[in-house]
Amino acid sequence: MPHKLTNILALVPSDIVIAQAATPIPISRIASDAGILSEELEPYGSTKAKVHLSVRDRLKHVTNGKYIVVTAITPTPLGEGKTTTTVGLSQAIGAHLGKRVFTCIRQPSQGPTFGIKGGAAGGGYSQIIPMEEFNLHLTGDIHAITAANNLLAAAIDARIFHENSQKDEALFERLCPPNKYGNRTFSPVMLRRLHKLGIAKSDPNELTSEERSRFARLDIDPESIAWRRVIDTNDRMLRQITIGQGAEEKGFTRSTGFDITVASEVMAILALTTGLNDMRERLGRMMVAISRAGEPVTADDVGVGGALTVLMKDAIMPNLMQTLEGTPAFVHAGPFANIAHGNSSIVADQIALKLVGPDGYVLTEAGFGADIGMEKFFNIKCRYSGLIPSCVVLVATIRALKMHGGGPKVTAGQPLATEYSQENLDLLEKGCANLVKMIQNAQAFGIPVVAAVNRFKDDTAAEIDLVRRIGVNAGAEDAVMSDHWAQGGAGAIELGKAVIAACEKPRDFQFLYPLDMSIKGKIETIVREMYGGARVEYSREAEKKIDLYTRLGFDKLPVCMAKTHLSLSHDPSLKGAPTGFTVPVRDVRASAGAGFVYPLLGAMSTMPGLPTRPAYYDVDLDPQTGRVVGLS
Repeated sequence: MPHKLTNILALVPSDIVIAQAATPIPISRIASDAGILSEELEPYGSTKAKVHLSVRDRLKHVTNGKYIVVTAITPTPLGEGKTTTTVGLSQAIGAHLGKRVFTCIRQPSQGPTFGIKGGAAGGGYSQIIPMEEFNLHLTGDIHAITAANNLLAAAIDARIFHENSQKDEALFERLCPPNKYGNRTFSPVMLRRLHKLGIAKSDPNELTSEERSRFARLDIDPESIAWRRVIDTNDRMLRQITIGQGAEEKGFTRSTGFDITVASEVMAILALTTGLNDMRERLGRMMVAISRAGEPVTADDVGVGGALTVLMKDAIMPNLMQTLEGTPAFVHAGPFANIAHGNSSIVADQIALKLVGPDGYVLTEAGFGADIGMEKFFNIKCRYSGLIPSCVVLVATIRALKMHGGGPKVTAGQPLATEYSQENLDLLEKGCANLVKMIQNAQAFGIPVVAAVNRFKDDTAAEIDLVRRIGVNAGAEDAVMSDHWAQGGAGAIELGKAVIAACEKPRDFQFLYPLDMSIKGKIETIVREMYGGARVEYSREAEKKIDLYTRLGFDKLPVCMAKTHLSLSHDPSLKGAPTGFTVPVRDVRASAGAGFVYPLLGAMSTMPGLPTRPAYYDVDLDPQTGRVVGLS
């Protein structure tokens, strides 16, 4: 049952000390109190479990609860406590205001956990626990994604290798070998390829020589291969590699590289799928390359779509955990918001909305600011889920707003300038232009907005009052200071009341663009309406890809802009609310399985590097107690 914290210290200890001082409620009790039946639960120890999708079907006639998306202003490199606010608000609604509530957040990548950012379980007295399990392996979903992604990568290179050394008839013989009785059969995934080719036959012996050649030879253009291997570690040396240098690879070498696992399209599919059948179809239609004839080559063409689904069959179930104050939380999927769509899974949200019922509340978090994660939440996630939120919570900090007002550069691992610890209303007021723009971004979708001022220790009453006043004048239903980091749910009670009130306000939801708008039209609408830009310039490669994807029918998909999270623009040095800038689109790629086209704005890396002093220096194990120490 939700419970109020009673052991709060005035001098807030480290996150891991707070988390380890708590005694988690057995996950079976959390599940039971949430309305999950024992047969719908797959425990992984006593503090976490997977939940079967069947609970959604059992409760299909239950009216959904109120749906709340938590977003933020443009952050500093330190982050502004969006997850902490999400958890603190959930604790306030559940443990202090007595409402049924569920928190739905992403699983963090181990790359940033051991790199510079640290973990993502929240912070202070507003956390998901156990935070060590949350931040590390959890139930293995990211490992499953790594395995699936890399199986596909291996299958692509193996297929090219074998096609290079065999004629069409030999290829067909090996793909469809006779059994000991001399009979040949197609596997189910092969029948999918035949259907795609328009070959209405199911007996291998009936195919003509020409049909055998079309079926067996994918004829992948190696220069077009878009699928890269992944690993859930920040490893800059794997950004560009050469494969195939072994003697037995017969000279088949090519340049490729690794992405971090959470950038994989398999991760995006996990977050956007609505069920096993849907996931099977999405995995199978992932486009990995183009043939020399200019046709898309998919995972099903390579023959691996079914195997990928098997590797992902458990990962599709959301992971159940709890907050420090005993409210339930789903931790599921973790795509980055700057290089993917940045939201937790649809299935977790759907299940949670049924479990809380019509009088309950579900909080889901969208990555980074309202120009990135929130825009993608509405235009991508809501399109595929069919869900419409009741309220937007926009998290802001005095620190970030001062930076947007012209404050000194904020650098992770470096001390903050004195401007951030001393009252400076002029700097703050200038920076509130970013807050105003983000409120306008949320209002563009027709959803009520509540601004949450995440309080830091050096914030003054005058500074908080200024931000609140500007937020309300900009159109927010309310703007509330929240002290959940230091006080847990008790520090977010007023924010909870404001959010509950906003959920009763009328909505006039609308997407930013229709799907039948051209790819360029969608890009330019987002640049103009969400970022404040004036125009878009396309590289020759981007123009070429747009033409290709339009020919292939991908122009009817939503777009997922890959850009920096440190500015409303493509340029991380432009702070505040810049206008009139030109956005360069250097490339456009397609995630046909996930269901979006993603333009790359400026330089974007899909594999982070490690800093000089990574977070792993502090992480260790106490051999006497078996406890993790130093995790942040």
